[in-house]
This record gives sequence, structure tokens and C-alpha cells, in this order.
Amino acid sequence: MTDAVADYDVVILGAGVNGAGLFRELTLQGLACLIVDKGDYGSGTSAAPSRLIHGGIKYLETGEFRLVAQSTLERNLLLRNAPHCVEPLATFIPSFSLMKGVTASLRTLFGSTTAPRSRGAILIKIGLALYDFYGSRQRVMPKHRFFFRRQAMKEIPVITPKIVAGGIYYDAKICRPERLVYELVADGIAAEPRSKALNNATLEHRDGGVLTFRAADGGLHRARPTVVVNGAGPWIDQANAALGVETRLIGGTKGSHIVIDHPELIKALDGRMIYFEADDGRICLVYDHLGLALVGSTDIKAANPDSVRIEDDEIDYFIGALAALLPGLSFSRDSIVYAYSGIRPLPASDAANPGLISRDHSAPVIEPSGDRPFPILSLVGGKWTTFRGFAEEVCDTLLTRLGRARRLSTRDLAIGGGRAYPAEGEAKRRWIAERARASGLAEAKVADLLFRFGTTADRVIAHIAATGGDRPLAHVRGVSAGEIDYIARNEQVVHLADIVLRRTTLAIEGLLTTEGLAELADIAAGALNWSAERRAEELAAVTARLTTVNRMRL
Repeated sequence: MTDAVADYDVVILGAGVNGAGLFRELTLQGLACLIVDKGDYGSGTSAAPSRLIHGGIKYLETGEFRLVAQSTLERNLLLRNAPHCVEPLATFIPSFSLMKGVTASLRTLFGSTTAPRSRGAILIKIGLALYDFYGSRQRVMPKHRFFFRRQAMKEIPVITPKIVAGGIYYDAKICRPERLVYELVADGIAAEPRSKALNNATLEHRDGGVLTFRAADGGLHRARPTVVVNGAGPWIDQANAALGVETRLIGGTKGSHIVIDHPELIKALDGRMIYFEADDGRICLVYDHLGLALVGSTDIKAANPDSVRIEDDEIDYFIGALAALLPGLSFSRDSIVYAYSGIRPLPASDAANPGLISRDHSAPVIEPSGDRPFPILSLVGGKWTTFRGFAEEVCDTLLTRLGRARRLSTRDLAIGGGRAYPAEGEAKRRWIAERARASGLAEAKVADLLFRFGTTADRVIAHIAATGGDRPLAHVRGVSAGEIDYIARNEQVVHLADIVLRRTTLAIEGLLTTEGLAELADIAAGALNWSAERRAEELAAVTARLTTVNRMRL
């Protein structure tokens, strides 16, 4: 416990991708910042996306052209700045009629919030052409292709013969979103030594202009901010209430996903995503994620982010939608290896159709009042693709308020393990060979570490070589004891769940068993000095989470 008060230019509540992105943006400008999350970094909404980095083709029909322009630009930038975990994704979009949706889309553009969703071939063709136009800045991928039924059936032979036409366009996917959030925080700490990041810490109280947080180890951290930024996502209104301000800024919708082990489906997809309209007009998707098929996402109004989880009827919905789209394949619950759900922190809205709620972002300001001397900026909306652009906008606002000047732009600045990433084939082979010779590790192992950590793998390789940690785990495929030990010791791990759900992709890949979790718990306990009781508690907690919330069979 401490009575000392640390002064910060900005305190950020919430370390999801928007909060973490802003933390990095601000610290790179030389501001002293504190970022605090009640859970782990990226453990809330940022851990429950469709794992797409997309330009928002769907936003064209709601007339959000500025957002599409920003999203396509930020997608292209992320492909360059985070090449270790963001890669292009060819996307097939089918149509089951020629003319449907044109009138409804015109009504939506003129403000209707009840227009039915149906997208015919003509509408899709127009949308893809517009999408190419808006994605022309910093272009890194080909333009779209459009074709009618015969060619569509050649592209994906197992698709329903009801198809009329289809198109292929290009977006991107992110294989490790939770880890990228951690990397944003780590980049911020490295950029400004006066800054600090606390995970698993709670706001105890506000006393005038001083905020008191209880850290994971039980200690207190007292902070006096000039500005507070509320980046708590779907918890924004609750966080503002804790600061003494009542707001109604958030009215989110629920997104759910299942991950299935289906080799025939993966072969049929051939590296492409199918982005399709289900019978009720909701948009669904399916694509290859780390060798498994990721299926999502429903769009249902929901209010409580603490209790959200995927329900049986949503799973039935996904299975039914896939069966209707791909009648040449069979689907069942037995193939599900992982499931997850989250609340999209959308602006409060009375729209009857959740799909028509704006996906744009804003940062409304609550000025100082009473005994609260600092303003509060709330990060409303936003999405994975645009986190850097959103952070840039809010950073410029804050710099103006604080009378500071921008030092640099993050537009072309690599993130975490994306720095000096050897993207080309020969450069990658040379990088792997050099590290293998220097460390004594097998080239295949170095390649795995580069894939999982990007160029941060240099530190992991050094740790493994220094500690003799190349021993493969007996019950977790493809993972060595040394890399888990490195994560536990160096990446602000508090709970076993931080390792299996966020610093790695072991859970979503379906690689965990009861024996494997015990093995991971042993390594974490040794690295973090857990008692036998603490180890048992951590193991029980993560097992309960995986089997109930994530529907894993361990």
C-alpha cells in the first residue's frame, strides 16, 4: 500500500484494442499515461471479434462512406504494420437473386431503420465496385472479380445450386487479436518510461481528482490525471458511474462464433471466406482460422457484457445456416472445438434492426464538474480495423487540450512482433536459418516461434536457449516449456487464463486437454511462485471457463 500520488497526463480505463491503441498513440507523443483494466489486456470485447480486419463493405448500405474509407485504409495499413498476425483474406460473397435489395438500400440511405435486408447480384456488384474505390489508398490487394452461377459453382462446388451470382473481393484476417492488444500496451510502455499499465486492477474510488486502483497483488496505486479516457467498451456507462457521472452511451449487440474441426469444409473454402446472407437476412461468415473453420456471427441486441455467452439456439442457427449454404457437406455439434461470444460496444440506438446500428466511433466529452477537476472522454463504438485511426483522432484532441504537439505519426509504424518482420519467402528462410544456427534450435521450431510471436521470437529464442527450455510439452502439441515460461515471466501474466486464452491461441485451436492444462499450470506456478493452493485455484478457474463459456471438451 502506498500514499504517494503519481501524476499522469492521461489515465485510460479499459485495455481493449481501443484503449491499448490510444495508450500507444499517446505515449509515442511523450505523454505520461496510465492504462488500467479490471481483467487482462484484451480480455473483454476485443477477445470476441470475428477476427477480421475488414473495410466494412456492409457499411456501404447504411451510407457510412467515411467509415468505409477509413476502414479500408486502416486495413491496408495493418497488413503492413502487423504482418506477423494480419494477412489477406480472399472473400466469396454469394447472391441468390438479381434485383432484390435495391429499393430497400435506397430507403436505408435516406434514413430508414426498418428496411429489410436482402442483397441481389446487382446491389452486390455495385457495392464491390464502390469497395474497390474506397480501398484504393495504400492498396495492397487485387480488385474484385464478379461472375454468374456457372463460374460460382466452379469456385465452390459444394455451394447451394440456388446461387445466382457471386463475387470475390479481398479483406484481411487477424490470427492473434488478443496478443496484438498486449503488444500495443508493451509498445506504449517501451515508448514512455513514465507510463504504467495495470491489468486485473480495479478502481476503488475517486477522491476529488485522485483515482485509487487496487492492483492484482493487492497493492494500491493512486493516480492524479489531467484527463481521463473511458475505453471500457460495453462497460463504459458503468465506468462513468464509478467516476460519479451517469451516462447512457452504449447499446450493444451480441456477436457469437463457433470454431469447428471440419477438414472437408476447409478444403472447400480453399483459403477463402464465404460472407453470406442467411435466410433471415443476417450476415454470417465462415473461413479458415488456424486450420479450423470459424463461423459467425449473430447480431442480437444484448445489454450485459458480464453474462454474455453463446446459447444453444445460436449454435443451431449456425449449423442450419451452413447446411443451407453448403448442402454438399454435413454439419453437427460434435465438430465444435471452441465457442465464444461478446458484446459489440455500439452507440445507444433505438433502431429496430440491430444490423443498422452505426459501427462508427465517437469520443464525447464530459467536462469537469463539482469536485471532479478532470474531463472524461468516452470511446464509443469503434472496431478492430479502425483502432489506430480512432486513436489518432482522440490523441490529436487530447494533445490540443494539453497544449502539446504531435511528435510522430503511427500510420507507418510497425506493431510489436511486426517490426522488421521477414515477410518475403527468402528473407523469412534466412531469418529462420540464422536464428537456428545461433541458438541450436531446430529450424522448424524457430519457424513456429516466428509464426506465433513475430520478431519478438528473438527474445523467446534467447530465453529458451539460456534456460534449456526446448523440451516439448507432453500433452500440448507443438509447444515447448521454454516459450510458456517466457510468457509467464515477461508478459504481465496474472492468471493461467491469460496464457491459454490471450498470450497464445491454444484454447481457440482446441489444443487443450485436462493433462495439458495441468502441465501449463505447473510451468506458470514455477515462474510466478504460485503455492499449491493458488495453482489448484487457477487450474479450476480456467477449466470451468473453457468447459462452460467456451464449450470445450477437455
